[in-house]
Amino acid sequence: MTMKTVLVPTEKHDCIDVVLETAALFAQQFGSYLEGVPLRPAYTEFAAIDVYAGAPLPRPHSEDRELAQEARGLFEAAMQRAQISRAGPDRQGPSFGWKESELMSEGHLASIARVFDLTVFGRPSATGIAPRMSSLEATLFESGRPILIVPPRVPKSIGQTMVIAWNRSTETANTTAHAMPLLARAKRVVVLTVEGGGGTVPGPSGRLLAENLQSNGIAAEDLTVQAGKRGAGEVILSEASKLGCDLLVKGAYTQSRLRQMIFGGATSHILSATELPVFMTH
Repeated sequence: MTMKTVLVPTEKHDCIDVVLETAALFAQQFGSYLEGVPLRPAYTEFAAIDVYAGAPLPRPHSEDRELAQEARGLFEAAMQRAQISRAGPDRQGPSFGWKESELMSEGHLASIARVFDLTVFGRPSATGIAPRMSSLEATLFESGRPILIVPPRVPKSIGQTMVIAWNRSTETANTTAHAMPLLARAKRVVVLTVEGGGGTVPGPSGRLLAENLQSNGIAAEDLTVQAGKRGAGEVILSEASKLGCDLLVKGAYTQSRLRQMIFGGATSHILSATELPVFMTH
């Protein structure tokens, strides 16, 4: 068992080629079917305002069609470059498909993601034309399924050395359960606990998690480090890099999203700074 159906929201932004190439790499490594969908642009960026009524004016339908066609062109060109075939009726092996002809809202995306094993997003950024945090968070909170966050550069591999950022929380326990098909295929799994830095909640130790993963045939090991003066998110990314991690497993927003927006937190730091792929659920 592995991640056999992967949803790939597609829109033109600075990192779209990296997102699509990484999705293709994932499909090649795990024999997945990739389904591209055209994502509706952020409304405030594209909607004109009626100066008399003070209400947004709808975009012409022809513009929506053009944006959907452009997204499909980007997706299918990337699949061709990666030599991934269009899916047949059985969707066997690395393959791709495109069914949607209309732009998809963030709410519809989150709904559709409920029937896919994984949804792929680029790492959000406040600079340039970047992947949107709102799309990522809508799927994270409303789909009940995991997401894969792609860093700014295409990784050489995904899931060979996996690090579980274990903070003892329900969110991370849920994420670990979703990641089991990938953990079972990894060559090395490290359960990383960061003491201090606001990173943990009361719960079972990393050693206990590692022992239970071992009972499932996963050669897991545990590692505990001290945060010192650094935040938990910074330590997680630093230690994962030292370990040669190519897929980080992280539960999202153990602290509330609002609290993290105001005070910061491990999830917020990782979403803004990761240089490696992150497997995440809430």
